[in-house]
Parts: sequence; C-alpha cells; structure tokens
Amino acid sequence: MFKRVVRQSKFRHVFGQAVKNDQCYDDIRVSRVTWDSAFCAVNPKFVAIIVEASGGGAFMVLPLHKTGRIDKAYPTVCGHTGPVLDIDWCPHNDQVIASGSEDCTVMVWQIPENGLVTSMPEPVVVLEGHSKRVGIVTWHPTARNILLSADKFHPNTCS
Repeated sequence: MFKRVVRQSKFRHVFGQAVKNDQCYDDIRVSRVTWDSAFCAVNPKFVAIIVEASGGGAFMVLPLHKTGRIDKAYPTVCGHTGPVLDIDWCPHNDQVIASGSEDCTVMVWQIPENGLVTSMPEPVVVLEGHSKRVGIVTWHPTARNILLSADKFHPNTCS
C-alpha cells in the first residue's frame, strides 16, 4: 500500500484585492488582430497600447499617471497603413518607441516629453525592406540604436 502525501500550499491564505476604477485604464478599444503579441508596452513614463483604427494601424501612448476612462478621441500614433502588430520602447530613451505593422514597415517614433496632445502621423524614421508583415520589433537591451525586426515566416508547402 502506498500512502499519498498531499502537500499544503503556502499560498492558501493569500487573497488579492481588485484595483479601483480610478486606478485602471478604461474604455480602450484594443486591437482585435489575431497575432501573438502583448498588444502593449510599458516604460517608466508611458504605456503604449495597440488599438483598433480605421484606415490603418494605430496605438495610444498614455502617461502612466493618466488613469480612468480614456476619451474615444484621445490622440494616437497613426502612421501605418496596415494594422500594428508589435511595439517596443527603446530601453535607452523613454521617448522613443518602434512599431511593426502588416504594411511591411517598421517605424520609429519620438513621443513628446509630456505625451501626445494631437495625433502623430509622421514617424522619425521609416524602415522598409520586409516582404511580409512585421510581427516582431525589439530593441537591443544594452547597445544603443540597435533594433531587431522580423516578419512572419511562411514555409513553402507542397501538396
């Protein structure tokens, strides 16, 4: 006969509390694009969230202290012609963010010190050369101005 030993959890008496509404972001239309992405990126100053946009791709950049209900007319970063698939903040500059899109481009944006006041349609740099949609953008963690971008690889299939 075997004796089963059930180990008790150390966390059985730990309970969480829900955050109050004034400490959350509310009424944001997050993108519904089916892509394996976090749809957001955070740095010490801002949170960026990929949102639904007509006529192309866009993302919001919100100061961390701005919580609560977000106005539907809040300004966006909106220079892509296809849906935005990934975003990443530069680890060396809290105002610089890169975005990759279904339009096969990577764009680098300079966000104003106090956040967006009006929509931003023009990037600082447009990187072209991908033949497929750009699904991954990420900055090098220690080297300055090194950005990796990757498109979706579709292997050839034979029938």
